Amino acid sequence: MNALSKSSVVAVIGAGAMGAGIAQVAAQAGHTVILFDAKEGAADKGRSGVLAGLDKLVEKGKFEQSLRNEVAERIIVAASLGDLRDARLVVEAIVEKLDVKRSVFASLEEVVADDSILATNTSSLSVTAIAAGLNHPERVAGLHFFNPAPVMKLVEIVSGLASSKQVLDTLFETARAWKKEPVRATSTPGFIVNRVARPYYAEGLRLLEERASDVASIDTILREAGGFRMGPFELMDLIGHDVNFAVTRSVFDAYFGDPRFRPSLAQQELVAANWLGRKTGRGFYDYNPDAPKPQVLSIKGGAAVKSLIVEGEVGHFEPLIRTAVSNGIHIDRRGGEGYIRIEGSTIAFSDGRTATERVAQGGPSDLVLYDLTLDFEKASRIAIAKADQAHSDCLHSAAGLFGSLGKTVTVVDDTPGLVVLRTVAMLANEASEAVFNGVATPFDVDRAMTLGVNYPRGPLAWADSIGAEHVLATLEAIHASYGDDRYRPSRYLRRVVGAGRRLLPGPDL
Repeated sequence: MNALSKSSVVAVIGAGAMGAGIAQVAAQAGHTVILFDAKEGAADKGRSGVLAGLDKLVEKGKFEQSLRNEVAERIIVAASLGDLRDARLVVEAIVEKLDVKRSVFASLEEVVADDSILATNTSSLSVTAIAAGLNHPERVAGLHFFNPAPVMKLVEIVSGLASSKQVLDTLFETARAWKKEPVRATSTPGFIVNRVARPYYAEGLRLLEERASDVASIDTILREAGGFRMGPFELMDLIGHDVNFAVTRSVFDAYFGDPRFRPSLAQQELVAANWLGRKTGRGFYDYNPDAPKPQVLSIKGGAAVKSLIVEGEVGHFEPLIRTAVSNGIHIDRRGGEGYIRIEGSTIAFSDGRTATERVAQGGPSDLVLYDLTLDFEKASRIAIAKADQAHSDCLHSAAGLFGSLGKTVTVVDDTPGLVVLRTVAMLANEASEAVFNGVATPFDVDRAMTLGVNYPRGPLAWADSIGAEHVLATLEAIHASYGDDRYRPSRYLRRVVGAGRRLLPGPDL
């Protein structure tokens, strides 16, 4: 299995931000690149944009002038599709319309050699459908870059029903030669990243619609407790709600209305109002320079905690206990059913049930639940919620404990799975479904999510660190609470838990 030689000509059709970026990547890797766009002047503009970007890097000392000049020499603007006849690889990066893409590939077959590889950068359309009707559909595959292509490492190598192994292997090795990190996926809606990432947006939107908390607080919890680089609302504002909503609708429709991908009415309203995010100056946030900065909900705790009682197995309390010990808090261990007792409240880690449900099922009436953190000892914030049966003073007692551990505390409504645990469980569940459906290996799913959307940890590895059985119990509890098939646990997750295995066994699965 070999990559394309540097002497092979690469053609890129579509000179927008993505197409021009792909042309830059191939040119920097040493290929002569032919850039074509049907819109007059677009290819010249795309080439100029690449060089302008490199000039800025040269000025900052981050790119060599000689390499910039080599890229300039290698990117050639084509006047017509016929100028692509010598291309060994053609990458299509045009509008996301099936009929347009199919027409372009049909025209290409009359121009390029029979053994040339035809790749599509589609993010949402079926590779199989794009190749259908061609004389040589076996040479068509997905080569899905992420924006900006010169910066983002991930490339999804997507196999259509007819794609040949040789073509897929060549694209995989070529992506590696271009200093990218390729993963393999089958042509299913959303491939890996756009499918597995849907719960990150969807759960944030549902939590907002249920008034579990406000936009700024949910974003902050997922950043400061969950370790995500951006919260779901600020990320959707960055992507653009028209784009994000369209992808959600596309995946939802492609899966014949599966409730796991159900779009949000709240986001639909933003699109209807043309509040599309940063590009229009208004989305979930107001980007007007004079707009007030949104305030994150925080609660001041009661008196500092000097000692606490731990009842039952340590389990998920272990990071909390280590942090408490390091802060000089005395630990009294006793038998019991898995609670932390302090004066004024009883504390437990979320298991998917609401605190109110747990009290109704026999739990202590002063119960306060706390949410998942990526790293408890390092997290600066934590989310908590109290049972409806508990007095409001319980929150101040609990906040006193977490404040003693160096955490800022945000109170959320008593919602199933809270914020971070619920989000991570749903991401792991969708990742499990992708594995179960043969979309990709567990290893490639986790690599795709860390490289493609910068998650702090792959969802499968994260679920393993929590405990796959706890993730399954969390999903079962949320499913039971809502009665919504959106939360049904993956068969792969159930099977792994039943067998006592890990969700992420390694790259050699």
